[in-house]
Amino acid sequence: MQTRRSFLFLTVLILAGLLATACEDKTGLATTETQASRTPAIPVSVITVKPESMRDVILLPGTTEAWQDVQVAADTAGRIEWIGLREGEQVKKGELLAKIDVSALKAALEHAAAQFKLADDLYQRRRRLFERKIIAKEELDQSETQRTLAATDYEQIKVKYDQGFPRSPISGIINHLYVDVGEFIDTGKPIADIVNIDRIKINVQVPELDVRFVFERQKTPVRIDAFPERELTGVVDFVAFKADPATKTFLVRTLIDNPFADIRPGMIARVAFVRQIIPDALAAPLFALVDKGGERLVFVEKDGVAKSRTVSIGVIEGDRVQITSGLSPGDHLIVKGQTEVEDGMKVSVQ
Repeated sequence: MQTRRSFLFLTVLILAGLLATACEDKTGLATTETQASRTPAIPVSVITVKPESMRDVILLPGTTEAWQDVQVAADTAGRIEWIGLREGEQVKKGELLAKIDVSALKAALEHAAAQFKLADDLYQRRRRLFERKIIAKEELDQSETQRTLAATDYEQIKVKYDQGFPRSPISGIINHLYVDVGEFIDTGKPIADIVNIDRIKINVQVPELDVRFVFERQKTPVRIDAFPERELTGVVDFVAFKADPATKTFLVRTLIDNPFADIRPGMIARVAFVRQIIPDALAAPLFALVDKGGERLVFVEKDGVAKSRTVSIGVIEGDRVQITSGLSPGDHLIVKGQTEVEDGMKVSVQ
């Protein structure tokens, strides 16, 4: 009897212990669930995805070149007697640049001029006599021939004489002088470099896969590295018909105005060529994309929860990228806080 009571008492103690343990487990589970439900939502910012126009643009570097760049050379040999302009000064087309000593030709020119005047006077007298039928036609023809030969001699000597006074073939700026007063110069030696930078050429090498999108008179956005804040627009002036055999690229020349004359030949430029315009692209900021183990993701907010989407991209324009799959119009794309969330996390839109 005593043994049975002891057994029952022991059984009651065991059951009481199990019951107490179960109550503690339920209490702990309830506490965990309460803590989980109280986890704060991650603050995020979103934008609504909607169709918008995007441009497929290729941006290529180029070098600037003067609109006109000529080197004036001496057409005759002699000593430099005078130089009219200095480096950096403006020169007009036809303006005298220098004087070369051609005094030896001056006497010959005066002699030729006198010979022509004599032949011309003789011709005029014989023409009047012929009109009055006093002389024969042969005498008139002879005097006309002499007059023509004298005129030819005069013109030849005058051309040689004028070569001692080189003039600018274009309007522009004296970029470099090769001679000083008193120097002797040979025929063909350079006198000055003259550049016209009222307009600027930009030479760009376009890859063969993209040259089909470029055509003459096409407008091209341009930026000069030296003036990053300035937005310029150029016009395509020339597209090469033959590729460079070494690079397999095609020369494309675009022109820009240079009203302030501060864009100089040799500067680096960036020229944008528009390959196509996508009128209804779904675009996202580049920084909204997240790389997860090589997978390109974005996060969207739906009913206070972050949802991950695997996306494919298309063209990139500036800081925007076209999303070709993975997003739909009306989605709330997370653009701030996207690196802090995971799929299924609660978020709070700020």
